[in-house]
Amino acid sequence: MPRKNNVNTIKNLFPYVVLILVIFIVLSVLNMGRVINHELTTGELMNAISSKTVTEIAITPSSDESIYYIEGKLNNYKENETFQAKVVEADISTITKYAESNNLKLYETNADPGTFSWMYVLVNVVPLLLLVVFTYFLFSKMANSNKGSMDFGKSRAKLSEDGGSIKFTDVAGLKEEKEEVKELIDFLKSPKKFQKLGARIPKGVLLVGPPGTGKTLLAKAVAGEANVPFFYISGSDFVELFVGVGASRVREMFKDAKRNAPCLIFIDEIDAVGRQRGSGIGGGHDEREQTLNQLLTEMDGFGANEGIIIIAATNRPDVLDPALLRPGRFDRQVTVNLPDAKEREEILNVHARNKIFSKNVNLKNISLRTPGFSGADLENLLNEAALLAVRKNQESITMDNIDEATDRVLMGPAKTSHKITEKEKRLVSIHEAGHAVIGIKLEDANEVHKITIIPRGSAGGYTMMLPKEERMSILSKNELLAMITGLLGGRASEELFLGEITTGASDDFKRATNIARSMVTEYGMSDLGPMQYEQKEEGIFLGRDYNKSKNYSDQVALEIDQAARKIIEECYNKAKDILKKNKELIMLLSDALMERETLTKEQIESLVLTGKIVEEDNSKDDEPTLLKLRELAKSHGIKGYTKMNKEELKEALKKEDKK
Repeated sequence: MPRKNNVNTIKNLFPYVVLILVIFIVLSVLNMGRVINHELTTGELMNAISSKTVTEIAITPSSDESIYYIEGKLNNYKENETFQAKVVEADISTITKYAESNNLKLYETNADPGTFSWMYVLVNVVPLLLLVVFTYFLFSKMANSNKGSMDFGKSRAKLSEDGGSIKFTDVAGLKEEKEEVKELIDFLKSPKKFQKLGARIPKGVLLVGPPGTGKTLLAKAVAGEANVPFFYISGSDFVELFVGVGASRVREMFKDAKRNAPCLIFIDEIDAVGRQRGSGIGGGHDEREQTLNQLLTEMDGFGANEGIIIIAATNRPDVLDPALLRPGRFDRQVTVNLPDAKEREEILNVHARNKIFSKNVNLKNISLRTPGFSGADLENLLNEAALLAVRKNQESITMDNIDEATDRVLMGPAKTSHKITEKEKRLVSIHEAGHAVIGIKLEDANEVHKITIIPRGSAGGYTMMLPKEERMSILSKNELLAMITGLLGGRASEELFLGEITTGASDDFKRATNIARSMVTEYGMSDLGPMQYEQKEEGIFLGRDYNKSKNYSDQVALEIDQAARKIIEECYNKAKDILKKNKELIMLLSDALMERETLTKEQIESLVLTGKIVEEDNSKDDEPTLLKLRELAKSHGIKGYTKMNKEELKEALKKEDKK
């Protein structure tokens, strides 16, 4: 350790040594050009003239011309040596005659050497000034570089400038999540109310949820509502190459927070620094673990951080260290889920504030058609629709722009420039019609919203099937079997109506196999009974997965494969049975796709009910559509409803209501 300190000392002194050498060299150069001037009396000058040792004379009169300054050289002088003498006016004639008789160089000048000379300043003073300026800038740069090196361990947490401008009104949805964090706002505003009853506010709140659900925005809204300083930092800002820097930054961050208390600290992606310690084959990450240890100590160690509340966000809570999640550190976990239909409508209204929509755009209908979209996805959807409208030089965003934007977000841009043969179009149309008919005819299947044979991404076409109603993520066995049957409908349709099979169903098989295997190994929905043989693969730490042992025998592994295969075969046979009974509908949908390439939900319903596509007039949103009226007429058993118009259907339904 002393040797390391000596090395650092030498490094710190090195610039000063270089500076001293530079000054010494500059002064030496200046001295080399300096002139040595000898003072002579009038007698000495006359003796030199008498002995003829003077080689050069310059005569300069003073301002009153009573005294003359004589400068010159003697024959034994060096190049940089001269003499100078003061002579009265009476002796000037003698010196002049001597110079003329001996052919000496005689210079005459009117300048008074006693007066101020700018040349003297330029030659002697300016170089010194330049040296001083150069030294100043050199030391200033060194000071700045040393300052940067000293700030290496400083906190990277930034004080948000817009934290106070974001309120809960700017955060659409998240009703329950807002209620959970309102206590933090009340505590930051009036902590004495809680202290009076002995209540301890949570020191930390962990926001957990998928990406894009609004965790960061919610944290900013808490700071805005409480009107307190809002420090934000990413978990990756703590970790550096050198051990100990992250821990130093944690200490500095809490020091800054204490000076600004009460305040909020928001740590985004805390899993970058808060992962479980000692994980991995080769042990842990020393720097990250030291940073985590310091964070644990600051949150609930020997010191108290009164008035400091930490909000952290992550979408991987399963990888966090248990010591970080215990009460006293992150006391509360708030799950920020994906928005439901109502919340999606609120989010769309927020992002639609600065956009111009046409009259046929209904944000409520868009919210119903976008299950599984996060807040960031919905913002991106409207932005893509606006970009498409600008690209087409439209004055407003239409429903067609939003439909196209939805497809682009889900599947990628349409490949309209690719040449597709009629055979390929027929094959894709039969395949997608098979998916759609399963969705239409199978009771527990999802509802068909759209069919297209336009290639997007790696898919030659796709069928959009969405849940019939908004619900929780709990699925029954029949619903899972219906999902598998729907996925296998494309291959079954190819085999039945084309007499050949293609590679277009590979992704369908992958998804169907995953569902079937999960039913057997995770959900206990097979003949193997209610047992869980496998857990979801985490794939986080190599060491954990590497050391994981199988908890079932090879015989059970064979039975798992057989049970999953049995589910797939039963669903495939069921799909073939349904398609055989609905061959006419398959061909009807296929022909319509060959003609139009894309079918909407209303057009699909029209084909199912009437056998042809009836264009709807949706100019009045409060008016029931022709398809809805025909559905009502069909349910009431009215004969000939397919040939009636809107007015005739309304009259027939009124008569039925009276009966």
